[in-house]
Amino acid sequence: MRRFPPERIVCLTEETVETLYLLGEQVRIVGVSGYAVRPSQVRREKPRVSAFTSADILKILALDPDLVLAFSDLQADIVAELVRAGVAVHAFNHRDVAGILAMIRTVGALVGANGRAEALARGYEERLVRVAAEAQGQPRPRVFFEEWDEPLISGIGWVSELVRVAGGEDVFPELAAQAAAKDRIVAPEAVAAAAPDVILASWCGKKVVPARIAARPGWDAIPAVRANRITEIKSPLILQPGPAALTDGLDAIVAALEAARAPVAESGGGDGRHRPWALSERHRAVLRKVPDDGWVEGSRLDGRCLDLLLRRGWIRRVHADPQGRARQDGYQRTSAARLALFPDGRPSK
Repeated sequence: MRRFPPERIVCLTEETVETLYLLGEQVRIVGVSGYAVRPSQVRREKPRVSAFTSADILKILALDPDLVLAFSDLQADIVAELVRAGVAVHAFNHRDVAGILAMIRTVGALVGANGRAEALARGYEERLVRVAAEAQGQPRPRVFFEEWDEPLISGIGWVSELVRVAGGEDVFPELAAQAAAKDRIVAPEAVAAAAPDVILASWCGKKVVPARIAARPGWDAIPAVRANRITEIKSPLILQPGPAALTDGLDAIVAALEAARAPVAESGGGDGRHRPWALSERHRAVLRKVPDDGWVEGSRLDGRCLDLLLRRGWIRRVHADPQGRARQDGYQRTSAARLALFPDGRPSK
């Protein structure tokens, strides 16, 4: 680099753009990838100079950058051309959560914002720990993450890790370590055999069509398809290895898994089935203590379970007993919980 810290930076992928904005160093950015959408003002503030595997080299050179930030072997040809033109380039090549955190710290170091970058990365580390802790003790749905539809490509490393953090289990964990998409191709029959409870899809910028997923031959028996648990996560949230994946991307996974754990609403919808994994033994034990009619005092129940059971619709608060006396801590079992506990119609005990 001609100057340190660099005053003019071109970012060829979106994660370094978002990181520089989060560090308050966006004034240094003079050019960005056409896929950069976070934060929203970047599309108004910064000129676009590249796609993902192609770039306008002359436009980049005209911006006279001190540093270009690139990502992965897929941009190797762009990097080589810029280096031959005398431009300083730093190419990231991470595929996991640890790499995302290292990228944030490295970008901070490159612009002389080490302290802010460390605080940002530590905040994400603490958030991951909190989310994982919240998922402890909950049912862990089996998840197929579909990164592309033709051919079928399963989720990359950081996505698989975030599924686990959120409380799910990747049905193809052995493929997640493969950096190249071609090495994560799976047969439709393999997905059907894996029987995922949830399908998360993000087709690299192409709109996901859940009906097309559900209509694949042999997929009608997959639990996720039967229960209509096919969820799109927008590519900018989950397929860029940066802050978005650790925040909104992770939140989208958590929401999809929470919805999968929830019972079918009493008002209708879904396929009417309740699967065994939707109730842990601890929560099942609490539900058996809650009557279908009348109420039970909250003090008689495991307080660690109450909020979760309420959120998922297994129990409801009742504010009066059968004689009309006010109760602020009374609980009653919902019909959804009764179906889950006694699918064969046996009376509750």
